Amino acid sequence: MNELQAPDIEWVALSPSLIVFGAAIVGVLIEAFLPRRQRYYAEVAVSALALAGAFAAVIGLAASGHATDESQIAGMGALAVDGPALFLQGVIALVGLVSVALFAERRLEPAVHGARVDSFAAAPAAVPGGPAEQEAVKAGRTTTEIFPLLLFAVGGMLLFVAANDLLVLFIALEVLSLPLYLLCALARRRRLLSQEAAVKYFLLGAFASAFLLFGVALLYGYAGTVSYAGIADVVAGEPGAIDPGLAGTMGNDALLLIGGALLVMGLLFKVGAVPFHMWTPDVYQGAPTPVTGFMAAATKVAAFGALLRLLYVVLPGLSWDWEPVLWGVTIASMVGGAVIAITQTDVKRLLAYSSIAHAGFILAGVVSLSEDGVSSVLFYLGAYSLVTLGAFAVVTLVRDSGGEATHLSKWAGLGRRSPLLASVFALFLLAFAGIPLTSGFAGKFAVFRAAADSGAMGLVVVGVLASAIAAFFYVRVIVLMFFSEPKPDGPSVVIPSPLTSSVIGLAAVATVVLGVAPQYFLDLAGQAGVFVR
Repeated sequence: MNELQAPDIEWVALSPSLIVFGAAIVGVLIEAFLPRRQRYYAEVAVSALALAGAFAAVIGLAASGHATDESQIAGMGALAVDGPALFLQGVIALVGLVSVALFAERRLEPAVHGARVDSFAAAPAAVPGGPAEQEAVKAGRTTTEIFPLLLFAVGGMLLFVAANDLLVLFIALEVLSLPLYLLCALARRRRLLSQEAAVKYFLLGAFASAFLLFGVALLYGYAGTVSYAGIADVVAGEPGAIDPGLAGTMGNDALLLIGGALLVMGLLFKVGAVPFHMWTPDVYQGAPTPVTGFMAAATKVAAFGALLRLLYVVLPGLSWDWEPVLWGVTIASMVGGAVIAITQTDVKRLLAYSSIAHAGFILAGVVSLSEDGVSSVLFYLGAYSLVTLGAFAVVTLVRDSGGEATHLSKWAGLGRRSPLLASVFALFLLAFAGIPLTSGFAGKFAVFRAAADSGAMGLVVVGVLASAIAAFFYVRVIVLMFFSEPKPDGPSVVIPSPLTSSVIGLAAVATVVLGVAPQYFLDLAGQAGVFVR
């Protein structure tokens, strides 16, 4: 009788994800057993330490060669530990760590009965404006469950970029998505708008997950396996790739094409590319701004990581089929995001359409089908995520009696009321526009050069034109801040704690450093640009 063999798990190689998930479980236990007044400090400490530990683990793995020569398939074939996975896991862990500071900020809202409160609902399960919520607000309660939810979302993203198996890809997608649906509904102000955003995100996200899962089923029907390498071998027609017992039902090209299309659709939804972008402006506007910043930065990194691995490892043999489709999606995203952003009057919606345009710019690197394309996308994602976090951190500080003043008309004259903050926000907008000496220029130059080298010159031309259109509305906001008279009843700029100040400072420094001296980071992304197969 054969003995049951225990699975051989590479614990060290999987340590970044394990640290984050372990801390998330500790966070749940803190919520269950610690007194309410002690939870905030415990949750912030556990979250910050876990994400710093995960970031250190990623650096340790990269330094020991796992990003280059020691790349491996770990977890019984379920996860890849290679350059792109570690680079993106490092970016996600860093974004999560910086987001903890935004989540923990307690100096922006007015104190309630002497107790400092954050941007999240006092009683999320209560009816907005009802007696239960009013009682919770009077008591100065805060929702510290946001920190374990943040950790679970980050853990799902760490798995998502490393998934080497379609089932793990789907499970990671759900693990990262469900906490985000909840976090979007937790705004302290404008509760109904926040809950509406969460419902829209949940319903459209459920549709996208269904598409992705149906695609997984069809690809399994085509290849008889959910392993990335196994599917790639069947697509390439490798000898012995098809199981003789299933040869009669496998190898149906219709299953491959439809399944691949559904998988890519599910990932393009998370990326926020046209025509799968409809959720983006409403969710960005309605969610609590710290959540919007985290989601705009980290979700895009995770989704592009998964999309890169799917297209470059599983479906490179189908490039003739998916490349023309992605050309159309790329052009529509660049042009659609830039043009519609011009009409926006809310700063969060403007940044949402800006993110759609940036999804198109990043897709130009994805379509290039080269190592330079992968490394340029990695660099762009790292640079873009920090600029995005900084921009949304600035939005949290501009307030009036109703909370955050996100209508653009209220930002008139902000440069005269608060020159330093307006200058930093102008820096972020110039980076989004791709102005030289900012990280945005270095990122756009890298992806456009990779696209041009691969023969996609048409995408580069459209990308440059879309960038010119986008520059118009970024500069319009800068002109509004510095060359308009401030209104007497205009908003004020709240003085934040060192938490938010450090986020804005870090983002500003990264924007300048990655723009002035990007070569080291471009080389780092270049070394990390090879997938293990």
